[in-house]
Amino acid sequence: MRPFLSHIVVIAAAVTGLAAPAFAKTPSAEEALAAAVDAPHRSTANKARDVYRHPAETLAFFGVKPTDTVVEIWPGGGWYTEILAPYLKDTGKLIVAAPTGRGSDSIAKVLDADPTIYGKVGRANFPTLMGGTGVAPGTADAVLTFRNVHNWRMGSYSADGADYSVAAFRELYTMLKPGGVLGIEDHRLPEDASDERERNSGYIKVSTIRRLAEQAGFQFAGSSEVNANPKDRKDYPKGVWTLPPRLAEGDKDRDVYLAIGESDRMTLKFVKPLR
Repeated sequence: MRPFLSHIVVIAAAVTGLAAPAFAKTPSAEEALAAAVDAPHRSTANKARDVYRHPAETLAFFGVKPTDTVVEIWPGGGWYTEILAPYLKDTGKLIVAAPTGRGSDSIAKVLDADPTIYGKVGRANFPTLMGGTGVAPGTADAVLTFRNVHNWRMGSYSADGADYSVAAFRELYTMLKPGGVLGIEDHRLPEDASDERERNSGYIKVSTIRRLAEQAGFQFAGSSEVNANPKDRKDYPKGVWTLPPRLAEGDKDRDVYLAIGESDRMTLKFVKPLR
């Protein structure tokens, strides 16, 4: 072999033997969601409730992507915020919207306690009929609310205790982009129960939520039984709060209610039409 050809062979062998450059793999939405659910910053107590709340399956059903702008309505103590904040932090946006006063103060304590996790989370008020600054119209890819519509029917936080659910759904519709998703989970009241029970039990009918959403302009896009609980009798001395995690009866029949678990819940998906 000619000398210069031997050099070419050696060089070619060296080049082909080089390792391919390493590139970081971008996790899929499913992987990113699983990581957020399993994240170490989540409290042990909150993780223990995953068996009833199925966060990964619920958010997957709603179709929430890590690039979305998501509004979480009435986040309470931040149970879902713990998951949504890291899931959306890098490529999306989370906005929490709570009523003015103690509703906003509660979630503010969670956000302020850990800027590393929650530093990018936006804050707004809902519903704006109670004051404050709402979410800008047409900016959300998804609006999610977990176990809250019954509160609007019951007039929670309103000065006169009046039902403001119609106005609330109109505001949800306004903040979404065309094609955006409204995801709702709530305590399910049997359809043959008295409507009056929606005002005092914490449970609400699927038909009521569908009527409210569709009157506001939403289209029904489907339901999931992922958060169903057939053990829930839905007829307790202190309403849904009799069950865990509240256990409003204290030690009375505590083991009975713990065996039932958290409430039977509907999981509904609606879409704002493109036109």
